[in-house]
Amino acid sequence: MKDLLKKYEEKQPEIVFNWKDPETEAEGWTVINSLRGGAAGGGTRMRKGLDKYEVMSLAKTMEVKFTVSGPAIGGAKSGINFDPHDPRKKGVLERWYKAVAPLLKNYYGTGGDLNVDEIHEVIPITEDSGVWHPQEGVFNGHFKPTEADKINRIGQLRHGVIKVLEDENLSPSVTRKYTVADMITGYGVAEAVKHYYDIYGGSVVGKRAIVQGFGNVGSAAAYYLAQMGAKVVGIIDREGGVINEEGFSFEEIKEMFLDKDGNTLVAKNMIPFEEMNTRIWNLPCEIFAPCAASRLVQQDQINKMINTGLEVISCGANVPFADKEIFFGPIMEDTDKKVSLIPDFISNCGMARVFAYFMERRVEMSDEAIFEDTSNTIKKALQRTFAKSASKTRISETAFEIALKELI
Repeated sequence: MKDLLKKYEEKQPEIVFNWKDPETEAEGWTVINSLRGGAAGGGTRMRKGLDKYEVMSLAKTMEVKFTVSGPAIGGAKSGINFDPHDPRKKGVLERWYKAVAPLLKNYYGTGGDLNVDEIHEVIPITEDSGVWHPQEGVFNGHFKPTEADKINRIGQLRHGVIKVLEDENLSPSVTRKYTVADMITGYGVAEAVKHYYDIYGGSVVGKRAIVQGFGNVGSAAAYYLAQMGAKVVGIIDREGGVINEEGFSFEEIKEMFLDKDGNTLVAKNMIPFEEMNTRIWNLPCEIFAPCAASRLVQQDQINKMINTGLEVISCGANVPFADKEIFFGPIMEDTDKKVSLIPDFISNCGMARVFAYFMERRVEMSDEAIFEDTSNTIKKALQRTFAKSASKTRISETAFEIALKELI
């Protein structure tokens, strides 16, 4: 696996598109790792200090993810080095998408990512740039549908991603209008835990869980974990967090979900971040869901959780460990040898899978069908990993080997 990984990491991307904004200091990159299957896909992010290396590593990560989620295309990513809180952000995005529109028309599909919103920014701004839909390039490059079929599938994709959930089992509130895009990634993170116990032995019911981050992914993961019977004992977010060693009830987790301020946890008895960061890693737990930013989880935090009985990690964040390597740095490798580590490209593939589901053919548009498809995709990936090795350790190593053999 290490040899395959080295070969994959060192392979230069096929296309690197570099843009410098004529009106601000913003600089952007689209990195297309390969045009496998005639196209490539990956979201657009914006943050101050972002560089080409970050975009390149994320493009490679996306390519691995597509081996699980489909479609069988190359990985790509767009990144803009600019402060997302700057009032000039909208103009930067407008000029960026105008520059990158030829790629989006022919062979590259994008979406929302860190600090760039799929519904309110990506879709309307790309439309204004003459692109039918941010995924149009994947349709044209990979699926090559007839014009009529393309119109139908783009309509399906457009409607499906922003579809308001009506199923009371899947939505925390049918009056507050949560969409598929709001909930699907966190749902996948929780389903990965359930499928892990079903396949490798045991049950999620009664297991204690810690969730890091309470944005779209973390809050939904906590909600679905509590719904399936896990006991969420701690949540750590940017401003602080909450602890209940007996486990918060499903109703308490639901209340925290509904009370969050944007992507920030709001709860009674909030513990300040510094105190929370000292206490939470020593809490006894079996499940850990890192769902905050990339490269935050430290070796000593993992060690403390292992000492208190950690069994499984389901990654909601891409590359959650504080390693500099693109894949499989020393923290991730050490963790994988000691506990069951479900890699990000399996556990957080929900949104990528939703895109693939709506692109592939005319599909059932019910909440249940959409979510069940993501759940089954994650289940199949874990079953393939288990079939290759039934060991509860080195799950990530085994999963990477399966994926890389498809790509190299």
